[in-house]
Parts: sequence; structure tokens; C-alpha cells
Amino acid sequence: MTALVDAIVTLGMLVTVALGLRLVPGPEPGLVHRLRPPLALPGAASPWLPRGPLATALASAHALAAFALALHAPARLRRTRSLAPAELAVLTALVSPAVAGVALVAERAGRELLGLLEILALTVPHFHFAGFAAALVAGLVCRSAGGPADRFAAVSVPAGTLLVVAGYFTGDWLELAGTVVLTAGMWAVALLTWRDVRKGRAERLIRKLFGVSAAVLVATMLLALSRALGEATGLPHPDLTWMAATHGLGNALGFTLCSLAWRRLKETTA
Repeated sequence: MTALVDAIVTLGMLVTVALGLRLVPGPEPGLVHRLRPPLALPGAASPWLPRGPLATALASAHALAAFALALHAPARLRRTRSLAPAELAVLTALVSPAVAGVALVAERAGRELLGLLEILALTVPHFHFAGFAAALVAGLVCRSAGGPADRFAAVSVPAGTLLVVAGYFTGDWLELAGTVVLTAGMWAVALLTWRDVRKGRAERLIRKLFGVSAAVLVATMLLALSRALGEATGLPHPDLTWMAATHGLGNALGFTLCSLAWRRLKETTA
């Protein structure tokens, strides 16, 4: 499982965030976007090394880039003066890599964070894909229409992400509650992507990418829900190895494809 999680983390650092930053509605974090890759590269190498000073130093480089991105959030808020659902989702996306960065540094140093160590390895991909990618996509979906379901998705994805991580540290029932909220938001994103965003797109590639991302969300979030329910109640549920190979990998590739689709859509409508 470790190698697969490390691969997913690397994909999140080098591909998903890089693609996602190109989709952030203006004002864009331009300078941060240009400076981030040189710092993200050593960070992406850190999960593949044994815990220790070198891995910690490389992870710290990524954390610095992530914090620089997070500092764009209050600057953006001062300019936009908006906490509308779509904007709230974008702000969540900007801050989330910094949370992943802190978790990665602590995990690579072998230091407990709030009493936990091993779970930090899962917190890193969670905040790259649920915290960053899913929140950003929810915000883009909300901006595309702005109806009640869109606003629900834009609010529930960030809220569910935070609740799930709080459940890591406090207990299985809060994690289950967070997973329910996050699943509802992600399924709303999938439905809206399939029904509204995908509909009427002339380019076949865009339609296919949006279709794949919507289908992936339905399956992967059902797996997340089954695991959280099993953890809280003792019912049979997928183990972490199976979750990494299905839920983790599916969301990683699905959201990478979704980001590609939004990028292509932006180019064709520019």
C-alpha cells in the first residue's frame, strides 16, 4: 500500500495541483504558480525516501510552496470580498495543500501530529484530492450554473473534507458524518457534471472526460462511505490497501481527467 499511496501523493503534488492552479478563476495566483514547481519537485521525492532529515527537508520545500499558495487565499478574499459558495470552495482549494504540507513534514520526520503518525500518510493525499481538487471542481461547477444543487456541492465538499480529517483525530463516528457530507457533495458534483456541464459540449473529448470523472466519483465515494460505515459500526468494510487501489487511485486519476476537461473547456471557450 505504501508505494501506491506514495504514487498518488506524487501525482497530487506534481500534476493535480499544477493543473488545478490553471483553472482558478481570476484573480489567479500567478507568481505562486510559477514558483511552485521547483519547490514541489523535491517534495514529491520525499515520500519515496526513508523517514529522516533528508526526507523532512525535501518535504519542507513542498510545504513552503504550499504555504505561499495558502497566503494567496486571504489576499484573494480582500480583493473579491466574497464568501459565496463558489468562492468559498476556491479558497478551500488554495489552503488545502498547506495542510497536506504540514502533515507530510511531520510524517517524514516521524513526529506525531495531534497524537497521530501513520494516519498522516493518508491526510496528505486527502487534502490534495478532496481538499484541493474536489473543492476546486465543486467551485467551478457552481460557477457554471449557480443553482441550489451547485451551491450545495460547493459548500458540502469543503465541509465534508474538514469533518473527515477531524474524525481521523477524534473518532470514527465524526469521520462517518464527514464522509456522508463529502459523499453527498461529491455525488452532487458528479450529477451536475453529467447533467449540466457535460451536456451540449461539441467536442467529444470534453464530453468523455467529464463523463469519466462523474462515473468515477459515484463509485469511489460509495467505497469511502462503506469503509467509514464499517469503521464506525464494525460491519465488514474494505481495508486500507483496497481503498488505496480503488478509492484513492480512482479519485486521483478521475480528478486529473476532470481537471484536463475543465482546462480544455476553458481553452475552447476563450
